[in-house]
Amino acid sequence: MRALRFLLDLLYPPKCPFCGRVLERGEEGWCASCQEDLPWVGPGEIRTVDFCDACLSPLWYRDGVREGMHRYKFGGGRGHAQLFGLLMAQCLQDRWEDPVDLITWVPLHPKRRRERGYDQAELLARRVGELAGLSVENTLEKVRATAVQSGISEEEARRANVEDAYRVLPGLDLTGKRIVLVDDVVTTGATLSECAAALRQAGAASVAGLTFARAR
Repeated sequence: MRALRFLLDLLYPPKCPFCGRVLERGEEGWCASCQEDLPWVGPGEIRTVDFCDACLSPLWYRDGVREGMHRYKFGGGRGHAQLFGLLMAQCLQDRWEDPVDLITWVPLHPKRRRERGYDQAELLARRVGELAGLSVENTLEKVRATAVQSGISEEEARRANVEDAYRVLPGLDLTGKRIVLVDDVVTTGATLSECAAALRQAGAASVAGLTFARAR
């Protein structure tokens, strides 16, 4: 196994997901420079989102964080979910004291998932659940293809774009469940709000949003 890992590192040297630099000996997951300079969201800077009790994020969505997310979503860097999910799990542990019954995620439309080959929010949710020792369940489906939210600037247009685009899986009863809802980035909160509303309509007692990054 060590020999295989050594060979893979020679052929595909691990790189920092934020700056793209090849990691040096002793660096794991990310480089020392990025670890020191990343734009961390302060403990008291908790975002409010409609239908969510809170929305937590470890990082601000800018500079290397933005570049790292683009590599993860559009550059085939699905392995970045390991580090990104770790930072999210730490954020959840440090800043959310309420009990949690399950973790779920904001799903991609099936067509978009086929094109990308994976659902980036699902990978993050599963990594967070693994590290936090919490159940991870698929609770939502995207029933209407929408325009990419990042291409829409106005908040009202973003809300209209995702209206009625998500629903809880048919027959699923979430009565009394305390849920953490995972997504990659929160900007206006329109997508998280739409999904959280659907979860509450299905009986969820609480919904806390958890994203890797937060746009100002």
